[in-house]
This record gives sequence, C-alpha cells and structure tokens, in this order.
Amino acid sequence: MVALAILRVEKLKSFGNIGGSEKHTARLQDTPNADTTKKNIRLIGIEDDSPLEVLVKNKIANTTLHKPRKDAVLCSDIFLSASPEYFRPDDPSNAGEWDNPRMLDFVKASRSWLVNNYGDKCVRAELHLDEATPHIHAYVVPINEKTKQLSHKEMFGGNGRAASIKLSKLQDSYAAALAPLGIERGVKGSKATHTKVKEYYQAVNSEPLTAVITNNQLAPTPFESASSYVTRIQSDDQFQAINHQLADRKFLIERLERAEQRARASEKERQQLEKRVRSLEAQTQQLRDLALEDVAWELGLNCDRTHQSRWKGHGHIINIDGPKFYDFAPDQQKGSGGAIDLVMHVNQCNLRQAVVWLDERFGESGAERAAIAKAKTVAAEIIQLEPRTPFQLPVEEKSKWQGVSNYLTQKRGIPENFVELLHKRGLVYADDQQNAVFVMRNLGEEPQALGAFVRGTRGENNTFKGYEFGTKRREGWFHFRLGGQPTDPVEKVVLLKSPIDAVSFAMLEYQRLGDVPPNRTLYMAVDNPKSLPVEQLQNIPNVQVAFDSDDSGNAAARAAKELLPQSKRLKCKADDWNQQLLDYGQQLRQQNQQQQEQDDELSL
Repeated sequence: MVALAILRVEKLKSFGNIGGSEKHTARLQDTPNADTTKKNIRLIGIEDDSPLEVLVKNKIANTTLHKPRKDAVLCSDIFLSASPEYFRPDDPSNAGEWDNPRMLDFVKASRSWLVNNYGDKCVRAELHLDEATPHIHAYVVPINEKTKQLSHKEMFGGNGRAASIKLSKLQDSYAAALAPLGIERGVKGSKATHTKVKEYYQAVNSEPLTAVITNNQLAPTPFESASSYVTRIQSDDQFQAINHQLADRKFLIERLERAEQRARASEKERQQLEKRVRSLEAQTQQLRDLALEDVAWELGLNCDRTHQSRWKGHGHIINIDGPKFYDFAPDQQKGSGGAIDLVMHVNQCNLRQAVVWLDERFGESGAERAAIAKAKTVAAEIIQLEPRTPFQLPVEEKSKWQGVSNYLTQKRGIPENFVELLHKRGLVYADDQQNAVFVMRNLGEEPQALGAFVRGTRGENNTFKGYEFGTKRREGWFHFRLGGQPTDPVEKVVLLKSPIDAVSFAMLEYQRLGDVPPNRTLYMAVDNPKSLPVEQLQNIPNVQVAFDSDDSGNAAARAAKELLPQSKRLKCKADDWNQQLLDYGQQLRQQNQQQQEQDDELSL
C-alpha cells in the first residue's frame, strides 16, 4: 500500500491548554498508550528546557507589538506523521515497531520542513517513539510578520472554506517535502478522519473478536448482495474494533512482557532498599548512646521498686531521666548526662578508664556508641558557649592601590572607570603586599563581608591567588549588580569562576549592549558548585552558568544544572572570559588603527 503524509493542526487558546498539551507531549503525566521503555527525542528547542508556557510567553513578549486578544490562538500544535506503511512496510500492523533508517529520513525531512516554514516561531518539536507509529508534535507561535500580532488565521486559516484551503496548501507543502521518501499526499477533499485516542481505546477494549464471531454479529443477512455486505461491514463499529484489536495485540503483548520485566526489576530494587534501610537503622543505632539503665545495672546499682527511675548502690541515689542523670545522695548532689559520665561518676575514674570499662561490659561497638554520644554532647556545648571570632578583612594599604589598578586595567583589560567604581563601592582594594583583595559578601539586603579572594598583582608572572584566612566560602561571594533600578529584584544571575572573570563578563556584556542590562543582573564568582547559594537562586528564572569551557568547567556546569535546573550553560570563545575581553579589546584597537590609517590616506 502507498504511504501517506499526515498533518493536523490544533489551536491552543490559553496557557492552560498549552500546559495541558505539554503534559502529554513531554510525558509529564501518565499516557496509557505510551511505552515507557522507549525514549522520545526533542528535535527543536534542545538548548532551552524551560516549560512550554514560558517559551510561548517569551516569544510573544519579544516579538509581538500588541497584547494578544482574549480569544487569540497563543500557540498551534502541528502533528506530523506518515501512515504505518512507510515506517514498517513489511508489516504495517506491527504497532510500536519501525525501520530505523526510514524513521531517521522522516525526521530529517520533517524537521527541515518545520525550520524552513516557521523558523524561530517553532519554539519546540518533540519526536514521539513510544506510541504505535512515530510522529512529531511541533509548537508554533502564529505571529504575523507584517503586523507583529498573533494570527492563527493568517498562518493556518480561520474557519470554514478559508481554513480548508489553507490547510490543504499546508498538506501539499508537507507532502512535497516527504515525496523523496516515497510518501504521497492523501486524496484532496477526502472525508477520512483520524481515530481519536478515546475512541481508539474504547475500540481496543470493546467486545473481543471471538464474541463478535460467536454472536454472528458480522454474518451476512439473507438476500444481501456481496457489495452491500462489504459496505455494511466496513462501516460497522465492530469491524473497526476488530481491526484495532488485531493491530494492537502484538504491541500489548510486548508491553505486558516489558511490564513483567519492570516488576521483577522493581522487586529486586525493593529488596536492595530493604537491605539499605536495615543498614541505616544499624547506623542510627550506632549513633544512639547506651541506655543509662543498662549501664547502671552493670555498675552494680539496683532499681528502686517504688521509683522505677531511681537506682541505688555504693552510696549513690541516682535518678535517670532519658540521657540525663542526677545523684541525690547527700554527699553527691550533682548530675550530668551520658553513659561515660555515669561511669566516671560512679567509678570515680577518668575518661579513658570509663571507655575501657564500657568496652569490657558492652563490647567495642557499645563503647563507640557511648564515645560518639559524649563527643556530640561536648560539641554541642562548645558550639553554644565558645565565642566566635568574626572574619577580618586584610588591612587596606591605600598607597598600593595604584599598582593594583594598573594591573586590572592594563594587564587584565578592565575599563578604568569600572575598576574605580568597584573600588569606591569597597568591593576591591589593595593590601600591604599589593594584592588585589576582592571582598566576598553574603546576599542579604545589607551584605556583610564574610571573606576575601586575594590575587597577586606585583611582578610580571605573579600567580599568587587564594582565600584570606577565615573566609566562609559557603556563605560569602564576590558579587555586584548592574542594570535596572537599585531597588529592582534580580531577574538574571551570571555565575563565573573568579572575580576577574565576573568583571570581564560584565564588561563584555556592556560593550555588546552598549549599556548596562535592561533588567537587574547579579554577577557572582562561584569557583565550586559546593558553594552555590541554591536557596537564594532557585526562584530566579534566568540563571546563566558561564564557567570555563574546559573539562573542569563543564563538570561544574553540570553539577550546577542539577542544583539549579532552570540554569543555562554559556561558553566563552577563549580560555576564559578575561581572555575574551582582552581579545575583544585587541580587535577594537586594530579596527581603530585601520580606520585611522584610512582617514590619514583620505586626508592626503
């Protein structure tokens, strides 16, 4: 049989419709007819994993000149496929299978057709391989190039005759793109329609074939001609149900087998999880102190029958309350907590002797449990009582600032006015060794200095760099904000490996835009994903990861992507952003020199 091209267009008039469509095409919800062992492929929009609703909103905001009408079609879902005869010519009824080279040719031709016809208006396209026949869902924002307005009518036609003509031309165009593959256009004006998903499953799950045959529901009637019988059978719902059942049977059997395999794998995983839980329970038990009642008994104390929490013996009257104890004996009158302290108190011994005593009675694991509990108690007391030493920035040496400024402007190519701006803001200064001190602050409303990154600037090949003693790398970062208004919330964050890279990137962006960014932008130096302030950044929609393009930078970017799924990767053309800034400056100087030479020639 001849393989036919298939194209349908569906209107999405609300962002709710768009979100619902994405739930199906991106498999964000359970899809009964989808084979979960097969992966779908994104053909267009690979670089941006934002929700489809966000892509459409951004496209409308950045391209149209007017607010969409209330009844406007916000996005059009184009369905592209071919009849099963193309994908599996040897057995079209073998649902869920395809000839891979044929499928790849179909994908290449269809993607080219989408790009050629819609360009960047097609914000996303997904290839579905997990259903009966490969097909593509493409999302196009229907923007009229002349009016810069949304217009599904202009692109695909409105209603009635005009829509039919537009759709017919569209099907002609798509069929022409697939013609080299041997795929033809269907008959124009044909009344054939596609089976809706609900109708399909209703047919598949309807009365079995054997019951239909047994009940003679498809038997010829007396005096019925052959042609009438064929016409009646072909239009009969039971006949259509049989066709669906036969086509779907093998597919369902394979899905059942895969489901059984997954069930076996799940059982194995469950057993592994149970083993892990038991291991964690054992570890948790190891972190608990020994029961003081057990220790008291081993110490030779006896439980008071009238007061179950009171233990007596050796001149002690000890009341036990969970991990705490108190000795009410007249000559004692003191208390503490933990197994080790109880042994030290009753046996009048030191810490080392108490641990040995516990090892003899409770074994090595018991002694370790008591020691861990003791260490936790001591640590808690230290944390609560020990005074904290606040971070101290290196002492500023103003006489050395000119040397640092020269390094940043001449060797690093950073504009002098911006270096001075950072200096006046207290974000960079010089210490007594002429090191550039980049101040690391938290992200609070009134940022506090919690560390400093120090970079050597003296001499020709000074490679000294590091963090000032006492720097809190997980709590403070070198950062600054540009664009928008000072009171505006941050809308974009750029993460870079070092303060100099952060400044260089900002200057490159300034030169590209010719001004500061239109929206409030935060430039931040983060040399390791471990120090990412995830809580502060997780709700910012535009996060750009601009680490180096080497293996280390790529690995850090992947780690950042896991922590901040909305982030996007940016790669520099040079070794780092500062080198790219230097290269850009060199290009400008060469261009200026060439222009000057041309001007000199003209003046002669």
